[in-house]
Amino acid sequence: MRDPGLDKAIEAAGGVRALSRALGVSQPAISAWKRVPADRVVAVELATRVPRATLRPDLYVDMPAESDIAPEDAARADEYALLGALLWRAPTAEVLAQLATLKGDASELGAAHLMLADVAARSDAAQLQREFFDLFIGVGRGEILAYASFYRTGFLNERPLADVRRDMEALGLAREERVGEPEDHAAILFDVMRGLIMGEFAADGIGDRVFFERHLRPWVSRLFLDLEMSQTSELYRTVGLIGRLFMDIEASALALAA
Repeated sequence: MRDPGLDKAIEAAGGVRALSRALGVSQPAISAWKRVPADRVVAVELATRVPRATLRPDLYVDMPAESDIAPEDAARADEYALLGALLWRAPTAEVLAQLATLKGDASELGAAHLMLADVAARSDAAQLQREFFDLFIGVGRGEILAYASFYRTGFLNERPLADVRRDMEALGLAREERVGEPEDHAAILFDVMRGLIMGEFAADGIGDRVFFERHLRPWVSRLFLDLEMSQTSELYRTVGLIGRLFMDIEASALALAA
């Protein structure tokens, strides 16, 4: 029997076939799910608008009342969710259609959002799958290795990963065994930041500022600079620009809040 959260996602998408297209996952694979896999929650939420706390209440608690979250913090959480989703998997055609509706303003970050909307409207999902593979996976290794350990030590699975695991354990978070990526992947760190901002989990001494200073600030801007300079994908160059601008804003704002 399917989990109620998965049923709601399938209903919101318009059926198993529609959800399959939105996620880029085969219909038989989705039909075999008993619940939304942990590593698919963000993608399913983005594709269906069903909140992650509904999809997997065992992993995510209900959001605080909207009035409890300042608008600027909600916007920060949305930015982390956007960047995390794009670094985790290549966008499907449905996700590209949603990205094409992004709004912006006269700020540098707002203008970058409008650039992303324009690029998404012109992009082909199949081509982006190939570009994502070349960038982040590759034959042997990708052009970009989006891990804290690599950027901070030059190697994978080093001390930065152990430090992330320690703080995630304190927050009551753990990676499911079927999730192949280690916890110091940028997308996972961004999802933790989003959850901290939205008050989904907490631990003494580990708020969003502390987590950012420990696990993102020392390296993540270099990741986005590398994406900006990549010749592999126009869309991911724009993601690099958005990420770099947003990380600069975060670093300044969180330093003031210290």
